[in-house]
Amino acid sequence: MKGFYQWYRKHITGAIFAGLILGILTGLFLADKFEVVLTATSALGSIYMNALNMMIFPLVFCSIVMGIASIGSAKTTGKITGAAMLFFLCTTALASFMGLIIPRLIHLGRGVKFEMATSDIQATKMDSILDTVKSLIPSNPVKAFAEGNMLQVLVFSLVIGFTLIAIGEKGEPLLKVIDSLNEVCLKIISTVMYFTPIGVFCTIVPVVEANGTSTIVSLATQLVILYIAFFGFALVVYGAAVKVLGKTSPIRFFRAIMPAALNAFGTCSSSATIPLSKQCVEDELGVSNQVSSITIPLGATVNMDAVSILMSFMIMFFANACNVNVSISMMVLVLLANVLLSVGTPGIPGGAIASFAALATMAGLPAGVMGVYISINTLCDMGATCVNVIGDMAGCVVLQEQIDIEA
Repeated sequence: MKGFYQWYRKHITGAIFAGLILGILTGLFLADKFEVVLTATSALGSIYMNALNMMIFPLVFCSIVMGIASIGSAKTTGKITGAAMLFFLCTTALASFMGLIIPRLIHLGRGVKFEMATSDIQATKMDSILDTVKSLIPSNPVKAFAEGNMLQVLVFSLVIGFTLIAIGEKGEPLLKVIDSLNEVCLKIISTVMYFTPIGVFCTIVPVVEANGTSTIVSLATQLVILYIAFFGFALVVYGAAVKVLGKTSPIRFFRAIMPAALNAFGTCSSSATIPLSKQCVEDELGVSNQVSSITIPLGATVNMDAVSILMSFMIMFFANACNVNVSISMMVLVLLANVLLSVGTPGIPGGAIASFAALATMAGLPAGVMGVYISINTLCDMGATCVNVIGDMAGCVVLQEQIDIEA
């Protein structure tokens, strides 16, 4: 039995990919014919997602606190956080720029006709960015964990970590409890990891069945272009960053992070993939816990490169399809707003819908485009989440090489 587990762990990437392909085929050809298939996969998929979500915030809290404590220096922790933010914001700005220029050059959406449905989704007000800043420090940490407010959890974790450094020996008892809880979280996540192929299969089936072949075929060309942009960006930008700044072979990098990337593709949740991302960069790429425990959770919150590409593509697509002229100056405004909104976009399925509503309103698009966008959001979100997670792990590799970690 032990030999089987070792073999399975070694080949889990192939198993995840097989689960993904089988899930797509099942969703297309079986789920609509056999209701029991859809019911069973929906139930199992929910169980898998709940098992991952159960440990996300305890793991984030414990790993950040232990990362800061192991560094033992507030200066070094601040250096890692600042470098990670700089990396993520630079790549997000680049992604937004690419997403605005390429669709304009190829006239994406020109000649496309579709029926627009009404939508109850309201555009997010731009002052929500200020609200996010004002609410960074949680007035009730328990509420932050219960509501899944990642930014507040991150800030609370940083406060606890720095305080434990400041009080020294008096904080050792609490640090030992947190260390023990961290080990428990890691063990649970490692166990859940074995069920990832089944989880990806079960989460993909309802997605494909809900959208159906008609939606997939009608927007196939647009989705293909979007996915080329997604993964072209990942290969070129992240590959170059890993090679030049991270001193790591891009081939080795992409092979090592494939389990987390495929899980992100199937679950549409960068937050739910945090444990797998940490495991990939630490076990396969030699990234230290000090770097990964800060960079991965931070990336799941602020690194929305592919969401920026998605938003930009969709704005230009709907503008051309609806004959709405988007000027260069408006493109610049959308670019800047895109970068800001991406920071507050939650790393959960459908998290980009509110951001798109805000940008669509800014660009002067008719309200009816929201209905069309929502119908294809999940198909777009799968690729976007996958690329975002790859970016998180690329940031870890770069920071591991560029940051001098000292106690």
